Amino acid sequence: MAVVNQYKFYGITVTAAETATLLSPDVNETIIIKSIRLSNLSGSNNPIITLKDNNIALFNAQTLAHDASLELLTQPLIVEGGTTFTYTTSGTVSAGVAIGISYLNIKKEKLD
Repeated sequence: MAVVNQYKFYGITVTAAETATLLSPDVNETIIIKSIRLSNLSGSNNPIITLKDNNIALFNAQTLAHDASLELLTQPLIVEGGTTFTYTTSGTVSAGVAIGISYLNIKKEKLD
């Protein structure tokens, strides 16, 4: 069995109130999130964002000021394989809210 480590970045711009999956590692993967950055892309937005790991709120109702960015993590966050890391947006998000995640993907691969 080989272990493959890959540093990755995932970014998304959200333009509607919704709930969706950000990361969903396979059972043989573990993700260590180093950074989560939220950016309000417009002065007309008034977004509220909740981040959950397997339906447990980790960052509940983070409100972003107009044209502002917010770094959420001070310590790494582990997302185990077989779970989902999701976001929920509410409030006014029509002009766009950017979510950026820097993470290490640790994947165990079976070699024959």
